[in-house]
Amino acid sequence: MHRRSRELMMIVKGVISTDHPVLAHIIPIRRCNLSCAYCNEYDDYSNPVPLDVMRRRLDCLAELGTTIITLSGGEPMLHPEVDDIIARIRKHGIMAGMITNGYLLTADRVRRLNQAGLEHMQISIDNVRPDDVSKKSLKVLDKKLQLLADHAEFHVNINSVVGGGIHNPTDALEVGRRAVELGFTSTIGIIHDGDGQLQPIKPEEREVYLRMKRMAKRSYAQLNFFQDNIAHGRPNEWRCRAGARYLYICEDGLVHYCSQQRGYPAKPLEQYNVEDIRREYLTVKGCAPNCTVACAHYTSYMDFWRDPQTLTAQERSASSELVQVQTR
Repeated sequence: MHRRSRELMMIVKGVISTDHPVLAHIIPIRRCNLSCAYCNEYDDYSNPVPLDVMRRRLDCLAELGTTIITLSGGEPMLHPEVDDIIARIRKHGIMAGMITNGYLLTADRVRRLNQAGLEHMQISIDNVRPDDVSKKSLKVLDKKLQLLADHAEFHVNINSVVGGGIHNPTDALEVGRRAVELGFTSTIGIIHDGDGQLQPIKPEEREVYLRMKRMAKRSYAQLNFFQDNIAHGRPNEWRCRAGARYLYICEDGLVHYCSQQRGYPAKPLEQYNVEDIRREYLTVKGCAPNCTVACAHYTSYMDFWRDPQTLTAQERSASSELVQVQTR
């Protein structure tokens, strides 16, 4: 009930004001213990971001009024002080989430995440048995899911995918059924290319997506309207608020539109301010029509009814140069 009330307050706050981020994904470590063939968001060598640096970045996000901060990667649980990072998020009264592959979960780790104040966890499971595309399989992770069912005090969502070379799309149905059986929620995503853009999916993959969506309706309300068009290979007409309502902060502390559009605007978080948020809120993103990045879509929903985007890429660039001159 407490978590639900905080989620409701997030929506109310977002409707009242557009000058703050609704969601920020922040990377505490780029390294991952797996190497899924479709993923472009990891390496096998990076060191964790020092705790004092992470704390400063979280403080900056708090000053911007961020409502939810989710740890991503890489694999965030490889960071040796991830509990302290979560506790820092909660100290600011911000909702704390994590996206993990689940491999490093133990009963003790789950209890420590409870104590740190984690509120949401998403685990991606791509198949029933591991293969050359993904090792994130139900066969390997089922015992980890049972640990979560027994000990987790936070919400758990299991996300499956279709497309991107996944060999058996119907595996998503078995994963989804197991998630619901354990009391979790279940979602399905459509794998994008290296720029976060739509890749056509096969008819059998589309059927799995539609069946998963019906399953999700029975378990909880899912706002994934944009994926209906994606599943049928159609572009979406929408106003992407990335860089404003949704921020992606890489391990170097730079703000990007999302994980697939790293390099824009690529401004240090410590220098990011409300003027940047207002500029990017109004900036038309050329990648938006064929975008499959769910977080960018979800955090833009509450603003579909207001404030048309008017800045072109050229105007955005000129505005950015003006901001740089003013801050020198």
